[in-house]
Amino acid sequence: MQRRTMLKLAVAGVAGAMERLPVVASRAYAAPGAADSKFLLVFLRGGYDAANVVIPVGSPFYYEARPTLAVAEPDPSNPHAALPLAQAGEAVHWGLHPALKESIYPLWQAGQAAFVTFAGAEDMSRSHFETQDRVEAGLSPAIAGAGPRKYGSGFMNRLAASLGGAAAPVAFTDGLPVVMTGDVVVPNVSLKGTARAPFDERQMAVLAGMYAGTRFEHLISEGFELRKTVAEQAEMMASGGTSSEMQAANRNAISARGFELEARRMAGLMRDKFNLAFIDVGGWDTHVNEGNAQGQLSNLLGNLGQGLAVFAEQMGPAWSKTVVVVISEFGRTFRENGTRGTDHGHGTVYWVLGGSVRGGRMAGDQVAVERGTLNQDRDWPVLNEYRSLFGGLFKVVFGLDAARLDKVFPRTRARDIGLV
Repeated sequence: MQRRTMLKLAVAGVAGAMERLPVVASRAYAAPGAADSKFLLVFLRGGYDAANVVIPVGSPFYYEARPTLAVAEPDPSNPHAALPLAQAGEAVHWGLHPALKESIYPLWQAGQAAFVTFAGAEDMSRSHFETQDRVEAGLSPAIAGAGPRKYGSGFMNRLAASLGGAAAPVAFTDGLPVVMTGDVVVPNVSLKGTARAPFDERQMAVLAGMYAGTRFEHLISEGFELRKTVAEQAEMMASGGTSSEMQAANRNAISARGFELEARRMAGLMRDKFNLAFIDVGGWDTHVNEGNAQGQLSNLLGNLGQGLAVFAEQMGPAWSKTVVVVISEFGRTFRENGTRGTDHGHGTVYWVLGGSVRGGRMAGDQVAVERGTLNQDRDWPVLNEYRSLFGGLFKVVFGLDAARLDKVFPRTRARDIGLV
């Protein structure tokens, strides 16, 4: 069979598989507006440095605590300065990282982006794995069986169950994430296959066996060895030379570098097929050489922001009924560390984007950013607990009543902070 024919068949097979993706949920009930509303959760794995993205530029303590990492106060003449997050005539207390100038900042100016500072979970372990699991499970620590790795379902799966026949959930991931586990059958669709190596380990073994004992054996062996070396170097470059622990925190999430292409594909699928979606993006554990207006974090943000802007554009008219929330397992230490980076922290900042979002503002409870308001003299406190925040959001977006909200987030009082 010719290679061209094989490629055509492979593409046709993928397309056919997409048509047959299973979307199963209870048909007993459909919440008001659920068929029209769409929700995407973007999880930044590794704990992104929120204080250098949504920056407390009005805090002298910020500049004292970060002598090499701080981003300059807003200044129209400085391309590396923070972008003011304030309306005309308001005092500027917060600024946005300049890497997001062409992507997220226009959404803010259009009233389609809001930021919830001091957000997060009660978990104080500062462990990537425990906190990621707890956040995705969405269960109170007081609930029996809600300990690390003892969850029975994730909160987006329970949301799908509460929406009944209106639910069309999907995870844009290699494997099914905790947040989508549960009684509802949720397909996981990996969008990063085009970036993978052309041969896996099994295929390489078959090819090596085919040429064993021939004059091509050493050429095949050398070729695979070279491929392995190049792949390892490319992976190291992509990860910024991160440690094995930092890589593990990514949980095989896509990198920000390829996010724009994935976002374009996600938009196409969410326009036509799905209304509840999850994707994770790795590489945010910036212990070393994080950078300020330029550098490692800036590069991550540039790619992420561009992808989100493309997603908004590609959603077309459906963007008016779409809400995107960007979260992370925790924030980072407010003070920079000895390796020009930041370490695991507590409170973070959630991004809320969408055509129906009441944006152009900071949302939720806040406190002055100074040494005395830090949690344990180390990191941001959590003033906006994520379960109550999401509960309030789902109440409005999907029209869920108290009984159904309690199934999504048991023993949690939903709090509507006016995001939509």
